[in-house]
Amino acid sequence: MRQVLDPFFALATALRQAGFAVSPDQTIGFIEAVGVLGARGINDVYLSALALFAIPPERREEFDAIFRAIFAGQLVAADADSDDDDIDAVEPTDETIEIEVEEAEEPTGDEATAAERLAQRAIQTDRDALRVFRDQAAARLPRRLSYRRQRSRKGDRIDLRRALKAAARTDGDLMVLPQSRRKTRQRRIVCLVDVSGSMKDRSDALLGFAHTLVQSAEKAEVFTLGTRLTRITTGLQLSDQDAALNRVAQSVSDIDGGTRIGEALQAYLAVPRYAGFARGALVVVLSDGLERDDPAAMIDASARLSRLAWRLHWLTPLAADPGFAPKTAGLMGILPWLDDLGDGSTAQAISDHVLGIARAA
Repeated sequence: MRQVLDPFFALATALRQAGFAVSPDQTIGFIEAVGVLGARGINDVYLSALALFAIPPERREEFDAIFRAIFAGQLVAADADSDDDDIDAVEPTDETIEIEVEEAEEPTGDEATAAERLAQRAIQTDRDALRVFRDQAAARLPRRLSYRRQRSRKGDRIDLRRALKAAARTDGDLMVLPQSRRKTRQRRIVCLVDVSGSMKDRSDALLGFAHTLVQSAEKAEVFTLGTRLTRITTGLQLSDQDAALNRVAQSVSDIDGGTRIGEALQAYLAVPRYAGFARGALVVVLSDGLERDDPAAMIDASARLSRLAWRLHWLTPLAADPGFAPKTAGLMGILPWLDDLGDGSTAQAISDHVLGIARAA
C-alpha cells in the first residue's frame, strides 16, 4: 500500500521544494480526493492535484513539468525558478533527459479548495469604471434617519426651542411656528470580498471597488474572505489607490488561496465588534459562493447576517451569464436569507448595483 502512495507523497514533496505552498492537509486531501473520485486515468489525478494544491495560473507550467516528472518515474533536478523553457530531469537510471514544457491553458478560476495557501502579489484595478461611483456616492448611497433634528419648512414636529426664542423677541406673537425634521445620514456599508483562488480573475477589481467605497462612503468596513478573515479597512483609508492596494496586498496573506467562505463568515460574526458593524448596515458579499466544504456554516452565517443587517446582498460573477441560476447547495441554501443575488463580475456592475439599492429599497 505504501508503494502505491509513494508518487502522491513525492509530488507534494517536489512541489514544496520548488517553492509551492503545500500543507500536510492539502496532501491528505489530494490523496482522499483521488480515492473518492476513483481516478480512471492520470488526467483525473492531475485535475485533483491542480484543485487541491490551489496552483496559481502563472505557475501552471512549473506544476505541469513536476507532475509529469513524478508520475513518469522521474525526479526533477532543475531549479523551479529557471527561465529556460526546458526543464532538466533525472531518471532513476541517472540519465538526464529534457522535458518540454507545454503551453498552459487559460485559467477558468473555478477551482475551489479549502486548503490554505499563503502568498502575496500586486493588485491592479480598472479605475475608470469606479469614477461614476465616486462622483455619485454621496447622493445615491443608502441613507437612514438620524436621532438629530434640523430646521425644515415642512417638518413633522414643532421646533419648541426656536419657537420660544422667537416668542421672546416678539412679545409672544408668532406668525409662523418653526418646524423640524430628523436628519438623515448614510448607512454603514460592510463589504466582504472573496479573495480565494476561484476569484483570482476578479479580486483586483473587487479590491479596487472596496477602496473607492471606503473613500466615498461616510462609514464603510471591508473584510477579505479566503481561508481566513482579514480586516483591511485601515489600509484602504489611504487616499492614494496604489499605496492603499499595496498595503492590502501585504496584509492579505491568503489571496488566491483556498476557499472557506462559511468559516470566514462565522469568524466575522464571532467577533462582537465586527458583528456590531453589520447591525442596521448594508452588507454586500462579493463572492462566487463556491463553498467546497459543508455549506451549513455558510448558510447559518448568512441567516445571522440577514437578521443583523438592513439589507444583505450577495454579488457573484456567475450572475453575469443571462442564463444563470443558483445550483450549488451553498447558493441555494442562502437564497431565503438574501435581499438580492446580483451580478458581481465587474467593478462597473457592482457600482451600478450598490448605487441602485437605495432606490430599489
